[in-house]
Amino acid sequence: MKKLRSGYTTGACAAAAAKGAALRLFGCREVTEVEIPFPDGKRVWFSLIPFTPEINNGEREFAAVIKDAGDDPDCTNGATIAASVRFNTNPGHSASIEITGGEGVGVVTKPGLAVEIGKPAINPVPLQMIREAVEEAIAGHCSANHPSLTVEILVPDGRELAKKTLNERLGIIGGISILGTTGIVRPISAEAWTATITAAMDVADAGGNTEIVLSTGRTSEKALQKRLTLKPEAFVEMGDYLEFSLKEARNYRFSRLHMAGMWAKTLKAALKIPQTHVRFGALEISNAIDCIEGLAPGKDLSFLSGSNTAREIYERLVDRDCFELVEKVCYAAKAYHEQVSEIPVIVYLVHHDGSVKVIAG
Repeated sequence: MKKLRSGYTTGACAAAAAKGAALRLFGCREVTEVEIPFPDGKRVWFSLIPFTPEINNGEREFAAVIKDAGDDPDCTNGATIAASVRFNTNPGHSASIEITGGEGVGVVTKPGLAVEIGKPAINPVPLQMIREAVEEAIAGHCSANHPSLTVEILVPDGRELAKKTLNERLGIIGGISILGTTGIVRPISAEAWTATITAAMDVADAGGNTEIVLSTGRTSEKALQKRLTLKPEAFVEMGDYLEFSLKEARNYRFSRLHMAGMWAKTLKAALKIPQTHVRFGALEISNAIDCIEGLAPGKDLSFLSGSNTAREIYERLVDRDCFELVEKVCYAAKAYHEQVSEIPVIVYLVHHDGSVKVIAG
């Protein structure tokens, strides 16, 4: 099997471009590559490409990189991710580094996302990566006064690229989102993923584990590593391959499955969506609301109408003291898991902060 090549997120590329532009602002105009820190402590070099926008008043410096998504079929692969940096001369501005979005970076217009309404769609981890990269440029060239800078992220083809995403449905208008939680894009290959899941179950079974954890991602997995006293090989990251993993588990001697996932993936399981990646298992909000209403016949849930995302549905339920419906969704997911796997299941609803909110067992 061919080993698939990893790539870099839009967030990592934006951070590299921002550092390059900052270095040029400080006089290093011939810089052609930059090294930036990643969330896991690693450092990665990026090549810069020539980038000069049509409108440039000379007060800003620019830099750009070409996004390399590796072997992942990402619509932003090959896109130009650019940044401009200028000195902020507003005397009332308190932040040393202001980060904003320019052409091709979407703006959030609806609630339920990780970014506030009205803000550019630059997620928290990319924001931190950009800030740290620019701070390194400042530290290397400004030993005395710490300048106040404005960093603008640009994606020249962002408006067109956004048409290939769900951004407009989510209320992100005018471009793409700057995303990433690790800086790394790992290829999504069905064959590679399912082979890895099978191999992990092989190892778990061979190690005498009668119970395993199937998680949708690292945050969910870590939450159960803190809670359960199982061997390390009992933890299997299934990603979005829910139905495959449930069916595959039938082939082993497992007597119990611990299913760990966040709200959106748990809600999809309650809806019996077998593959939970957004490209294959898009969550229709109307179907999600219908599902929840079916779990509470006669209850007025009109306040869910107009919800934009699964996250917003969750927040509205919590705000209206309807957490029992969150629990019912988890039990509906449990029923689906057990129907497919034919094995007893405990469902753990994991919050994005790593805490476990519901245990449906």
